[in-house]
Amino acid sequence: MIRKLSISFLASSLLAVSAYSEEFYKLPPQEVIDIIDAPPLPRASINPTGDLMLLVEYESLPSIAYMSQPLLRLAGTRITPNSNSRQQTSFVTGLIVKSIDGGSEKRIQLPDQAKMGTARWSIDGQWIAFSVLQETGFELWVANASTGESKRLTGPDLNATLNSGFAWLPENRLLAYTVLKNRGQAPRNSNVPLGPNIQETSGRFATVRTYQDLLQTPHDAELFKYYATSQIQEIDIDTGKSREIGGPDVYSYVNPSPDGELLLVNRIKEPYSFSVPYYAFPQSSEIWDRDGHLVHLFADHPLRDEVPIRGVPTGPRSIRWRPLNPATLVWVEALDGGDPENEAPFRDKLMSQAAPFASPPSEITKIEHRYAGISWLQEEGLALLTERDWKRRWKTVSLINVDDANYPSKKIIDISYQDRYNDPGRTIFTTTDRGEYLVIQDGDSIFLSGSGASPKGDLPFLDRMNLQSGESERLFHCAEGSYEIFIDFVGSSSERIVTRYESKTEPPNYYLRDLKRGTRQALTDFKDPAPQMTGMRKQLLKYHRNDGVELSGTLYLPKDYKEGDRLPCVIWAYPLEYQDNKVAGQVRGSPSRFTQFRGTSQLFYVTQGYAVLDGAQIPVIGDPKTMNDTFIEQNVAGLKAAIDKLDEMGVIDTERIGVGGHSYGAFMTANLLAHCDLVAAGVARSGAYNRTLTPFGFQSERRTLWQAPETYFKVSPFMHAHKINEPILLIHGEADNNSGTFPMQSQRLYHALKGHGATARLVMLPNESHGYRARESVLHTLAEMFEWFDRYVNNKPSEENSL
Repeated sequence: MIRKLSISFLASSLLAVSAYSEEFYKLPPQEVIDIIDAPPLPRASINPTGDLMLLVEYESLPSIAYMSQPLLRLAGTRITPNSNSRQQTSFVTGLIVKSIDGGSEKRIQLPDQAKMGTARWSIDGQWIAFSVLQETGFELWVANASTGESKRLTGPDLNATLNSGFAWLPENRLLAYTVLKNRGQAPRNSNVPLGPNIQETSGRFATVRTYQDLLQTPHDAELFKYYATSQIQEIDIDTGKSREIGGPDVYSYVNPSPDGELLLVNRIKEPYSFSVPYYAFPQSSEIWDRDGHLVHLFADHPLRDEVPIRGVPTGPRSIRWRPLNPATLVWVEALDGGDPENEAPFRDKLMSQAAPFASPPSEITKIEHRYAGISWLQEEGLALLTERDWKRRWKTVSLINVDDANYPSKKIIDISYQDRYNDPGRTIFTTTDRGEYLVIQDGDSIFLSGSGASPKGDLPFLDRMNLQSGESERLFHCAEGSYEIFIDFVGSSSERIVTRYESKTEPPNYYLRDLKRGTRQALTDFKDPAPQMTGMRKQLLKYHRNDGVELSGTLYLPKDYKEGDRLPCVIWAYPLEYQDNKVAGQVRGSPSRFTQFRGTSQLFYVTQGYAVLDGAQIPVIGDPKTMNDTFIEQNVAGLKAAIDKLDEMGVIDTERIGVGGHSYGAFMTANLLAHCDLVAAGVARSGAYNRTLTPFGFQSERRTLWQAPETYFKVSPFMHAHKINEPILLIHGEADNNSGTFPMQSQRLYHALKGHGATARLVMLPNESHGYRARESVLHTLAEMFEWFDRYVNNKPSEENSL
């Protein structure tokens, strides 16, 4: 049975409706509110020594009052001036330490009603550092994992604008970024301008993305410097004593060398740019001693506003300390000018230089494709080098020896990075007592944990792979009908592991598995946060597009569904791009996972009696340079294939179908309404609808507007607003910070629809970004979604009545 939508209003706490149609926040049915307000399941983190588990409790959703606090949008980031931190929309509320072997647990002592930011294990795994929000800023606290006792190390003066505000050092020391003492009031902006704000270019090719929240005025630049400037301090957690390192500056990160004697410091320098975010500003990579004295200027990085789309800057990048060496830097440099469109036998080269940096840098190896990371093994000199060919969507991982030029490089992985069925998994790391991350070795073997994607859905695994033979031994494999994933090893043994297990009806919980004995012991007993949804039906659906491409999605049906009933249906999707038909058709996700209803999830439609096909595959397949030429046709074909399958099963009423999506899914939704008549209505959230406003590319589109104007016009729903003849609900955060999805995108499409007599509704959510976080915004969004499809899908007006 279809439930009628009930809507109530928060009239007691809100202002009267204004003349320009500002409305009260709506509420969805109570059963949905109860699910939204239920405490979310805790997260878990294993300590570096593998004997303790940290259970992290966190709040469900912040209030709109919190989201409405003063906010500065500067240099591509969002700063909360009251707390001198990057805007944070989720807070930790409790910490519990649990012994993996003994099962005993201890709750960390916290201030009353504490709201915490980041919580991190110490390198030795015996302490936990975390930040606590106070009225004027974040304090740094530390807790003893054995006793649960905690203490404050600083006042509310952490500076977390460009990072978390702190990091662990060896020997139970902490590195903190703090607000300057007596820094004075923030720069004030005069209401009387001194003159116009001017930018100028001449002969420079800067094809930058459509970034949001950039600096706009000199006053913005002053504010960014004021809030981002910090003083580095080293704190001894035993005594609480601190000492300053270096002077105040705008630091993005500080990393100690493995021997602890040097620091790799990255400073952001002026002049700041008005066209790119702060991380592309001029920067300086420097080597300091422990007292903050400059030892070596490693690199001066210029403004990076001319980096090609999908390219990399020239000069040193990805600068890191090499593990198991006292103080050796490793980095990469481009050999193709940083431009992926340039032909070159090698894209990058891997470089190295050891302290005291008097000798010239040495080249370790040339890299055929673009460098994508290096993972160091426990055996000194050995490393796994990852490179990616973006044009082919290909990933290669090779075993190399950085100390032996005669060591033959050996390809370990060489596949499409979109090929989930053949993905061997991710390498498993351990941490040394100096905080170095190393790939765990067992002789010539390493360990890999993978999703285990298959035609039946994900069946996660743990493998031991021999690097010499390339053969793998399966140590653990999830059983069908459930979803169980490897989390970490227990201690130094590879025979005991922690896993997270869940099924359709069982919420995620953590278990201790003994692989040798074949036993499993529960470590947690989290309960179902939404037991009222128990019995909801869920199944993997597989079908074919008209050109033979295999597709899939997950079908959800209400728990009281009766065979033969044809329900109103919601199809929710997000288009993805592929080069290969077989890879595009691979099943993604697992039908055996526990369903968690959070935020503005489209799955809430099930509570209202709808069938929901979630994650319906809408692939766009072809040559990466031209695939978007057939974006519309492939979107329509994917939608029709899903509808035909659901109709064949007899579970939907084909006259009552709604389609929806978020971001690129919203772009898809508007296009479907413009170019086919397969659905009754649509919901499009936080989308971009006019591609002339993203002229240097979008998603994986390589061509610019000037290179492919016909395609940009063809795929822009704004250009076809006169063809959208089904009702469309547009929802957008007024403070959307996602590249390309300006709030103006929804506003302009609404104006175009209104000008052509279409049925449309535009909902602009105050103080919300690309995703919606405030409780009031989430509940209102769900109410709007229910109401729209209840009116135009479930109770679709007949053509006769709509004339």
